Amino acid sequence: MPVPVPQQRTAPAAEATRVAHLTLLVIEDDPAGTFTVPELPAAAGTRVRIRTARNLTEAARLLTDDVDCILLDLALPPGSETRAGEGAEGPAELTTLTHVLRMAPRHAVLALTAEDDADLAAEAVRVGAQDYLFRGELDGRLLTRAIRYAVERKRADVAQHQLTESKLRAQENARLERGLLPTPLLQGSELRFAARYRPGRSRALLGGDFYDTVRTPDGTVHAMIGDVCGHGPDEAALGVELRIAWRALTLAGLCGDELLSTLQQVLEHERESEEIFATLCTVDITPDGRRAGLCLAGHPAPLITRQGRAAQLLPYEDGGPALGLLPHARWPRRQVELGGSWSLMMYTDGLIEGRVGPDGTQRLGQDGMVAMINRQLAEGLSGEALLEAAVTEVRELNGGELTDDVAVLLLDRDRGRSSSLPRPRPGSASAASAQRPPL
Repeated sequence: MPVPVPQQRTAPAAEATRVAHLTLLVIEDDPAGTFTVPELPAAAGTRVRIRTARNLTEAARLLTDDVDCILLDLALPPGSETRAGEGAEGPAELTTLTHVLRMAPRHAVLALTAEDDADLAAEAVRVGAQDYLFRGELDGRLLTRAIRYAVERKRADVAQHQLTESKLRAQENARLERGLLPTPLLQGSELRFAARYRPGRSRALLGGDFYDTVRTPDGTVHAMIGDVCGHGPDEAALGVELRIAWRALTLAGLCGDELLSTLQQVLEHERESEEIFATLCTVDITPDGRRAGLCLAGHPAPLITRQGRAAQLLPYEDGGPALGLLPHARWPRRQVELGGSWSLMMYTDGLIEGRVGPDGTQRLGQDGMVAMINRQLAEGLSGEALLEAAVTEVRELNGGELTDDVAVLLLDRDRGRSSSLPRPRPGSASAASAQRPPL
């Protein structure tokens, strides 16, 4: 006798057999026994399980994570768990409802009342219930539909609340990170400043790179740029600490090896592990703008352009190790002749470690960066436009976003144009960024 082969169910038939289970917690106290929950059909693929509590104490015990909705009889008198009027946003009759809403902030709540209490029912929704039902009109199909609606509305409310909180948190973080970015202190200096900063972290404003520029009372302009290994939030926080420490130490009169030795102590105390280190490049430019002291702590050498000459790297043979690598390390300070008109570009390794070439295995490197900058200078780019073009081209050569942080800053001095430029008012927005000449 042939064995019948069972027919495969079609996709719609298989869908029809899926039943969603919802759990309803009913909170009511009806000594006369006249109130009953109607029989609930498994309508539209939904099956409702019912639990019943006669007071708030029982409700708190039965309110487990699998409860989807609460049906509260507004006629339930306040018990010892609540005090009349405590925390209530509406009439005293809603004291029990407000207690339930506090007790179950993530659960959908349906208010049950009599037909002649329409105003009270509407007030219950205003206070926080998802919907209301009239006791005399209650049937199984209506209740099932109301439960499903209330559950979905509560989920939407929770999702919207979480989205709003996330947006507010993101805005707060952005304001905080933006406030931690440096504001150059160059009032009274003829040097002009420009910078570009691009963190490697997605949707972040800060990475492990950091920079700063200040002018001390003697007229010396100090600039630095650094890079904490890694580019997560911990590295960003450490970079901010090092930048603020550098500014404070510089304004206190420290320079060169003494300053870097103190910064290394700060790093050693603040880092999470001994594997964390930071590279750093500092320059201190004399008040006449013609000479500078250069210190390198494992960092790439700056790029300089003098009037009528191509851009080239400053000497980097005398650099010391990165901060945090060797105890009692030393960082020699090298004197550099800048000349009358010049531009100095300081950068982090994110600018030179991007991929180039069709196979994506070769790095841009310092030589490639120098060639790129000279080509852009020949095209007439200068100041902020030059920095933006450099960062953009590095991204394009890399074939997409760079995974490492990138920071680039530019200081320049042009004796031929500075006397004809209007001097910005101290403290004005244009004091550090107006009228930048070519690099």
